Amino acid sequence: MRVALHTRVWADRIEEYEAAHREVPAELTAAISAAGATSWTIWRSGTELFHLIECADYGRLLSELAELPANVAWQVRMGELLDVVHDYSSEGAQAGLPVVWEL
Repeated sequence: MRVALHTRVWADRIEEYEAAHREVPAELTAAISAAGATSWTIWRSGTELFHLIECADYGRLLSELAELPANVAWQVRMGELLDVVHDYSSEGAQAGLPVVWEL
């Protein structure tokens, strides 16, 4: 399945956000893959961030990562940089952007 998400970085934290993503911990990327993600891409337009995640089951992905120490630490770090954060709650599994059109 594909899930598109929207988050937002603080304007004065863009460089720090991008630097953090050049150093995503290997433990976290391995856990994301183990939880069923096959791809996760983030695009930025100004302060707007758009994520496209390909995974077997987005709800499962969130639940497996929600309490994982490496992800908890990452989310604390991202929480300092983001105005709109990624929602790891059970409601977050329903927070994907709706598909409007596909070719």
